[in-house]
Amino acid sequence: MKENVKAVVRQILTSYLEQNNCRKTPERFAVLDMVYSMSGHFTLNDLSQRLAEVNFPVSRATLYSTLALLVKLRLVVYHRLMTGTVYEACYSDRGHCYRICTSCGKMAEFKSDSIEGAVSETHVKRFRKEGFTLYVYGICSACLALRTRQRRKEVKNK
Repeated sequence: MKENVKAVVRQILTSYLEQNNCRKTPERFAVLDMVYSMSGHFTLNDLSQRLAEVNFPVSRATLYSTLALLVKLRLVVYHRLMTGTVYEACYSDRGHCYRICTSCGKMAEFKSDSIEGAVSETHVKRFRKEGFTLYVYGICSACLALRTRQRRKEVKNK
């Protein structure tokens, strides 16, 4: 399945570059392949390090411009978080729901059939939906437990 997705996204990029008379550089395809071989969220530095590990170092300018192109083509999505910007491969037609801890900044994707159903049944005049992203902010269980322990400790010390 994953190799099939890689072939499809490579074809999308190739078609776009050909239709817009852009160069099909090895760097663009190396970045695309690396993005789709990484699991979960990654930073620009993570991507740069992974490319360097496979002996294909790419300049930061090339990374920025290629990621911007991949975002434009809806092959990559980015999230601006408290801790910085993270990216992820997103070639699919389904929505994405994320929970984000406001204390530690940890982000995790979750699946909700009820949310996906509500969005798919919602009709917006003069608008064709292509996907959605939902961010739910709160406090993760680890941070909540830490806060509880700190409060108990404060009560004992009084």
